[in-house]
Amino acid sequence: NFGHSPALTIALMNFVAVMIIACPCALGLATPTAVMVGTGKGAEKGILIKGGESLETAHKLDTIVFDKTGTLTKGEPEVTDIITLNAFSKEEILKYVASAEKTSEHPLGEAIVKRADERKIELLEAKNFNAIEGHGIEATVAGKNVLIGNVKFMRDRDIDTKDLVARAEGLASEGKTPMYFALENKAAGLIAVADTLKENSVEAVEKLKKLGLEVVMLTGDNKKTAEAIARKAGIDKVLPEVLPEDKVHEIKRLQSEGKKVAMVGDGINDAPALAQADVGIAIGSGT
Repeated sequence: NFGHSPALTIALMNFVAVMIIACPCALGLATPTAVMVGTGKGAEKGILIKGGESLETAHKLDTIVFDKTGTLTKGEPEVTDIITLNAFSKEEILKYVASAEKTSEHPLGEAIVKRADERKIELLEAKNFNAIEGHGIEATVAGKNVLIGNVKFMRDRDIDTKDLVARAEGLASEGKTPMYFALENKAAGLIAVADTLKENSVEAVEKLKKLGLEVVMLTGDNKKTAEAIARKAGIDKVLPEVLPEDKVHEIKRLQSEGKKVAMVGDGINDAPALAQADVGIAIGSGT
């Protein structure tokens, strides 16, 4: 019986002192052994842990930030809608847009090219391809100027989109990503693309919330599209319209509020944000 708490504290200190003197090697090996076992168990489940520091930091986290495409979603977008103006047919719009996008490596562009291929549409020659990150692309297709992108991109190029805005907003509210198409500097239509949530995204978000963690979705999508997808995933906080180079600034901003942040991402453009976060989690299938 050690009596009151001060006596217990002194007794424990003496015990630890004796153990350190008597068994320094055993105590020195205990922590790295535990880390080694932990990282080994993670590897068995397909989780590669860089080092013990990540494990030590993980239990302090209070905020988890998910990139959307390829992380929460499958990263396999598909064309869902084609809306036309000025007597253009859907096939004509798809031909021009897919022809411009065929050299693009963006998932949305690849989805459009895939749809044209499925419909066996013969693509036209495209030149002067230029991708404006976070906004859209431009190219010359069969001698005509083609623009594809978001509403800001169109406005920056003085393209009148008033006949398409309401329909674009409707598509966005359904969780789709609408892209404006302009031919020879005149709005000609919309193409909408949607990605679907991974089967376990909702369950994962729910479990994280039960652990008391704040879950945030980070995306370049417009506000309406982002909020629609976040609702499906069960996420309350959304950071929309974030350009790839600005992701790291959003992580810094959350950290400046005193939060311990983990970033979960897929793709090379997430690398700075993953490095900035207190814990960076890269999806293995990412680029």
